[in-house]
Amino acid sequence: MDGKGVKAVLLDLDNTLIETSRAGEEALRQTSDLLKSTLALDDTTISSICDKFKQKLFQESFSPSAAGSIDEVRAGHWEESIQEAVGSCSLPSLPAQCYHLWKKSRLQALRLSPEICDLLKQLRRRYKLLLLTNGETQTQREKVEAVGCEEFFDAIVIGGEYAEQKPFVSIFTLCFNMLQVEAQDCVMVGDSLDTDIQGGFNAGVRATVWISKAGSIVPDGSVKPDYTIPTVLDLPDILDQLK
Repeated sequence: MDGKGVKAVLLDLDNTLIETSRAGEEALRQTSDLLKSTLALDDTTISSICDKFKQKLFQESFSPSAAGSIDEVRAGHWEESIQEAVGSCSLPSLPAQCYHLWKKSRLQALRLSPEICDLLKQLRRRYKLLLLTNGETQTQREKVEAVGCEEFFDAIVIGGEYAEQKPFVSIFTLCFNMLQVEAQDCVMVGDSLDTDIQGGFNAGVRATVWISKAGSIVPDGSVKPDYTIPTVLDLPDILDQLK
């Protein structure tokens, strides 16, 4: 560290370093095959069940003290989705089977590409690196373990383990303290305008970098990132500009 410029990079996990959405679609394909072979339903009904599960996952608000384990909650999502689509489920064990297949398949499909691994090694030679991810503790820890990314980071912060997640300033302050840096020493990188970019802006980081694979235009009224790139692999070019 030379005491000048960027000293630390905070990186999001899902759809920034790993292709979580793509892994989720693969997991749904495998679960669809299970539903089809078990219930002999048509493709439209199978798609309806999977769409309902995706919606429940998207809207999920998990509180361990009130809802049991995340595994129980998500098995419940499958049970409700099947019931809503076909009225009932003649096989009581099927929702749990669907959930465990979906979970296993998704974790198996997650990976850090060799290019991402090389990038993280390169960055860590020059900066402190911290992984900052929102989400339920067990789920996110399982992803971290599945992709084996611990070795690349000075610290890993899972939002679900704290009172507030991104975009709240408190969790960013925690990260700065862990790395022993100031907000202006840091760059926040992620794919979500609402959590990663807004959070970085709220916390006063030196720059925010939005990962937008489709080259999406920032919606009116949304926080504006300092930089937009299609892949995290382009991050070194941005950091060179910030020297």
